Amino acid sequence: MNITVFITFSLIVLARVTDVSLDTIRMVSVVQGRRVFAAVLGFFQAVVFISAVAKVLQNMNQPVYALAYGLGFAAGTYLGMTIEQRLAFGKQLVFLLTPKGAELGAVLRAGNYGVAEIKGHTGDGDLTIICVEIARREAQKLIHIASVVDEHCAVIVHDIRRLDFVRHAHPKAIRAKTSAGFGWLTRLGNSLRWERGNEN
Repeated sequence: MNITVFITFSLIVLARVTDVSLDTIRMVSVVQGRRVFAAVLGFFQAVVFISAVAKVLQNMNQPVYALAYGLGFAAGTYLGMTIEQRLAFGKQLVFLLTPKGAELGAVLRAGNYGVAEIKGHTGDGDLTIICVEIARREAQKLIHIASVVDEHCAVIVHDIRRLDFVRHAHPKAIRAKTSAGFGWLTRLGNSLRWERGNEN
């Protein structure tokens, strides 16, 4: 492998690492409803992608470039997921299912978490579902606190999409959706606001 091939090989790997990393972050941004941010990432990702593909297709007599393409794709996927987890954009709704609802709720309120509680009953006894809205980067800390209070606590985590459209929607449309079966979301939101209001 001469110096020109080596440099081209390295550039293709670097280009693929860059564009796949950007694409991974872009897809997460799309799911979360971050339209402008996703569009900007998509622009740069597409430019880098075309440059890398063109270089490979123009040099089909060098199979090592195809290897560089695949290597960069794999490394970019790993790096993109790592970066996205570090950035941890957005918020999550965490459901904690535990028979120790009173104890866990008290601990979370002491930590200034917004808490809503739902009481339930199973064949094994009473159960409390604690709902907490939290930034993604804080989710692991919350789960650790829950596991300290109840090591058998079940955890369900949901990503929350940005709801920019709600602010622009007609009030009648919002009420119609609520009456169509989403009343529990409204009650949950009111509970969270009530809990936070009590903390102030």
